[in-house]
Amino acid sequence: MLQSLRVKNLALMEETEVEFGGGLNILTGETGAGKSLLIDSVTLALGGKFEREMLRKGADSASVELVFCGGDEKVSEKLAELALEDNDGTVIITRRFQAGKSLCKINGETVTAKQVKELAEVLIDIHGQHEHQSLLHKKKHMEILDLYCGEAYQEPAEQVAEAYRACRELRGRLEEESLDEAARQREESLAEFECQEIEEAKLVVGEDEELERQYRLMANGRKIAENLSESYRYTGGEGEDGAGGALSRALRALRNVTAYDERLEQMERQLTEVDSLLSDYNRDVAEYLQDCEFDPAEFARVEERLNRINHLKGKYGDTIEEILRYGDDRRAYLEKLSDYDSYLETLKSRLRQEEERLDAACGRLSKVRRDNAGQLTRLLKEALVNLNFLTVEFEIAVRPNQPVTAKGYDDVEFLISTNPGEPLKPLSQVASGGELSRVMLAIKTVLAGRDRIDTLIFDEIDAGISGRTAWKVSEQLDTAAHAHQVICITHLPQIAAMADHHFIIEKSSTEDRTITNIREAGEEESLSELARLLGGDTLTDAALENAREMRRQALAHK
Repeated sequence: MLQSLRVKNLALMEETEVEFGGGLNILTGETGAGKSLLIDSVTLALGGKFEREMLRKGADSASVELVFCGGDEKVSEKLAELALEDNDGTVIITRRFQAGKSLCKINGETVTAKQVKELAEVLIDIHGQHEHQSLLHKKKHMEILDLYCGEAYQEPAEQVAEAYRACRELRGRLEEESLDEAARQREESLAEFECQEIEEAKLVVGEDEELERQYRLMANGRKIAENLSESYRYTGGEGEDGAGGALSRALRALRNVTAYDERLEQMERQLTEVDSLLSDYNRDVAEYLQDCEFDPAEFARVEERLNRINHLKGKYGDTIEEILRYGDDRRAYLEKLSDYDSYLETLKSRLRQEEERLDAACGRLSKVRRDNAGQLTRLLKEALVNLNFLTVEFEIAVRPNQPVTAKGYDDVEFLISTNPGEPLKPLSQVASGGELSRVMLAIKTVLAGRDRIDTLIFDEIDAGISGRTAWKVSEQLDTAAHAHQVICITHLPQIAAMADHHFIIEKSSTEDRTITNIREAGEEESLSELARLLGGDTLTDAALENAREMRRQALAHK
């Protein structure tokens, strides 16, 4: 569950820390006090988009930290999948914002926002203020049903997606293969010419590099010979005027006195080594100069071969390897063109096989959906009755054999009737905003039980409801809180009365700044807040008594 939230320098929050508890956590406060800002902070910590305007005025950085504890096996598996440390069930997510950049950490290790989002999927489920509007689109209905299907959905869904991709690829290839006889002959003639040109070149991998080395050597042969001869002259290759002659004379002079001091022997050895090295160098230079003869015919051969290879590179690839691969591809293309009708028939046959595979996979996926649609329908109807849909009829229609997509051939739609005698109609045609909120609450609680997500957050789930319906919603939230940690922002006293932990959000202002604070209320303060929600700013004895009665009813339900 979410154990704590710490926010610093975010919007109206200077530095705020909240310790949440198990069960039902309720947050209330005046309009504009910053209730939804708390949910925004959680969303940001879990990889949401940060806008510069969110930074508190005068601050150059901000941070949000979430601490989760008591993680289950799914959390441990996800941490292992992301190669992150499992800290005995504790997960600390930190996100810092500064100078247009953000830094995410999980248990002290720097991660990407994508990794945070992946981990968040098994930690928490957040229902925003307008998420229920997504129920107006049938695409969302399929997502909900598929999520409920769980592991049974995975394998057939992957098979459908794979077969669909294969069919789309084969159809694309068939559409591209639209050559008439004349075009086929032109393509065949061009491919034959290209293959012949490459084959006749008899290319060898790496020969271009060796030829370039030889060409550089030959093109600069005269310069090499002149400079090497000059070097040979200076090192004593000719006569006594060079370094070699001077070194020999120096060595003879040193040997005349070596016997008088042991230290001179070491000097003699050093000079002897230098003389030997210089002799070896002069011998190598002499041999090189003997071999350094310019052959115009060889130079022309190398130049011509290089030109031919570079010509092929300009047409078929930047390297010899690429040219050879191009030749292999063109030979394969020639084989295809030589028996073009057979090639097309092979493609069509493969497409028929993939279409059969796709149809079978769609059938398996559709069966999984239909099997689970009945179970989900029953659970959602029970949840809707508990949310004061007293005469509700609900059905998840799974219509197979629709146009095939990567999701299969099903059309999934939620149908509902909220009045006796009225036929089932699409949810988007019947439900009001308040009814959509309650349908989404039912879905969230049912799916949370299926996925074992420990923490559920609802931001203004009570939009558009009041009276007895609001009380039913509070009871449903309390029931969900028996199995999950529930955090709910509300403006209704019926829901606030059901709190296991009641937090009050307040905004305070001075001449130059405004701050939002949050604190957990004690029993008496909680009753005062309930009275405010019931009656207004002035706390009367009647309002307080009503608050106490509402609280007693809530405790009786628990």
